[in-house]
Amino acid sequence: MSQEHKRVVLTGGGTVGHVILNKLLIPELINKNIEPVYIGSKTGIEKEVISTTGITYKQISSGKLRRYFSLENAVDVFRVMKGVFDARRILKKVKPEFVFSKGGFVTVPVVLAAKSLNIPVYIHESDITPGLANKIAGKFASKIFVTFEKTMQYVDNSKAEYIGPVIRDELKRGSESVGYELTGFNSSKETILIIGGSLGAKHINKFVRENLDELTKDYQVIHITGQNNIDHSIETCHYKQFEFVKSELAHLLSISDTVISRSGSNAIYEFLALRKPMILIPLPLSQSRGDQIENATYFEEQGFAIKLDEDDLTMDTLKNALIKINKERQSYVDRMDNFDVGITSLELVEKLVSEE
Repeated sequence: MSQEHKRVVLTGGGTVGHVILNKLLIPELINKNIEPVYIGSKTGIEKEVISTTGITYKQISSGKLRRYFSLENAVDVFRVMKGVFDARRILKKVKPEFVFSKGGFVTVPVVLAAKSLNIPVYIHESDITPGLANKIAGKFASKIFVTFEKTMQYVDNSKAEYIGPVIRDELKRGSESVGYELTGFNSSKETILIIGGSLGAKHINKFVRENLDELTKDYQVIHITGQNNIDHSIETCHYKQFEFVKSELAHLLSISDTVISRSGSNAIYEFLALRKPMILIPLPLSQSRGDQIENATYFEEQGFAIKLDEDDLTMDTLKNALIKINKERQSYVDRMDNFDVGITSLELVEKLVSEE
């Protein structure tokens, strides 16, 4: 295959976290004259995210994998099997140099199909413990790249490599003047940024609005609400809402003293790279497999953040956490300074290409 026609397949889906790294790799691959082709589900969020990039998107059948008994499991076994045949047909036509898989249920058929065709598979695991999809896919992978050193305990060590987080360079190029222009804030009052992920966090959004008067007494509040979650009835000079941000995030972070967030690994490592002390409110076990709880616990143990369980979130617990961070801010920043933060998306692409 000539250099001009090299292709790779990217896959991952179900959540933005399983797609955003792939999206970062796309321009870097194109700059190296490698054509990225995406394989995702028919209705997942990955289709929406990748559609903005202009690359070829191929959809396959996929089934949800569950750790518990459900009659749906039987149906989903057939969906996964159909997905393998769908993916095999696509891979035979695309003839990729390798498959890069970020996780999520849709990746399992792609990885199985690639293995059956002897196509190298590289997996990226961003949480401390692998999700069920990556646990299965990892058995067929050529290599597993991990974000947390601790993850090496939970994957096949013979094929695992610790690379740390993959950081977006543009986040380091935020402008305070643009941040203040976007918000109407100024430097005379401390600013906190509250973010609940791409779809928002209903519990956190509700808490912020119920306690807004109290919060804005001492702080300027940037609130990234998630899609369709802006409350247009609220107007105050110390509170600015954004539904979703892209390039603006770098500027908003540049003026933020403390970040209050869920604890998806991609996001919290970016806050760490920018030396922003955090208050992390992980998704509870009732809504997740516990990966965010593990991430938040690890960051608290490292002295980068304070973990607050959602059930314990009150104005008193939040104010106490903010007071603690303010008193010990320099210690938090010093610990973050001593952490060697990961690699860039370009460095990851170069690593993947060099594996060939």
